[in-house]
Amino acid sequence: MTNQHAVWALAQILLLSCFLNSAAGQSTPSQAIALEQGGKLAEAAEVWRDVTRQNPQDAAAFASLGVVLSKQQKYAEAATAYRKAVALNPKLPGMQLNLGLAEFKQGHFEAAIPPFKRALSSNPDSEQARILLGFSYYGTKRFPEAARILKAATEAEPGNVELHHVLAQSCLWAKDYPCALDEFRHVLQLDPESASAHMLAGEALDGMQRTREAVVEFQAAAKAAPNEPNVHFGLGYLYWKSHRYEEAKQEFQSELSNDPKHAQSYAYLGDIEMKNNNLESALTLLQKAIQLKGDLRVAHMDRGRILTQQKRYDEAVAAFRRAIELDPAEPDAHYRLGRVYQVIGKTPESQKEFAKVRQIHDTSDEDMVRKMSAAPPALSEVKTR
Repeated sequence: MTNQHAVWALAQILLLSCFLNSAAGQSTPSQAIALEQGGKLAEAAEVWRDVTRQNPQDAAAFASLGVVLSKQQKYAEAATAYRKAVALNPKLPGMQLNLGLAEFKQGHFEAAIPPFKRALSSNPDSEQARILLGFSYYGTKRFPEAARILKAATEAEPGNVELHHVLAQSCLWAKDYPCALDEFRHVLQLDPESASAHMLAGEALDGMQRTREAVVEFQAAAKAAPNEPNVHFGLGYLYWKSHRYEEAKQEFQSELSNDPKHAQSYAYLGDIEMKNNNLESALTLLQKAIQLKGDLRVAHMDRGRILTQQKRYDEAVAAFRRAIELDPAEPDAHYRLGRVYQVIGKTPESQKEFAKVRQIHDTSDEDMVRKMSAAPPALSEVKTR
């Protein structure tokens, strides 16, 4: 059913309800509609509430109440009204989509998924339902499902840059790097000066172990938009990963010029100072990073290594334990903690940590996208790029 037909059907239901209520001298849909058309939304909502109290089985009245509440941005109340309408008449036109939207507007992405799925099932040609379902999957971090839905949406809207960005991010966080790279290249065709697309293409290339090409993308991004958040950090991280420490240092310092509170840049500058055996300077930088962002595993690991060298074993143990809390599946912290225990004579504890190292088989490095950010960008951030 088209939107025009849906509106016509709902209007017929409301006209019948209006006739019956008017005859009984009660609040009527026509009164509510007149108030709504006059911009008196609060008054219209009260009339609709009266209508629903008088006729608690009137699905159309609950639906109309939901519409007025949505216009007032009272999405929680609107969702309640829509649910009542759907419970009374599951086939009422447009209600599943409206319910999904009310949940989506509140950021309740998980709750929005079922009504959007039902809306798409009843109208497979609804691109609005398809896109919002894909965005809701993205909001719940179900990235493979988001990518699957949004791929179909981009086929219908190939020129929608915003849509391609969300699809690209979905592919990136799903570790489907070829898909992500294709999408970012498509974005660059539509917007050749998009620094964010160059950066995200670089992240995808790095995920495919094509680090040199990733560097080129980040260099292009830094040239196009030198003040873009994270652009210098990302380039610096790629240099660091390639053991080009002096170049990495310059980029991290450039990031700090843009953002003096960029914790990751302090952490990797500290790591470079540690590698250069400037231990006190390294500790200062690492502590700064931890003060700004307490969950930077690399900072805790490096602190633990330096403190071990300085024979400050109790502090080293605390640092390695924190690193393990942040990612117990990485073997390096278990191994170094085991070595510290070994040095201070805690043999059982040491053997326990070494046993954990043997149990861990996946020692691969964390991919770049998770270095750049601990979580994917919120939908509002993705959609405004």
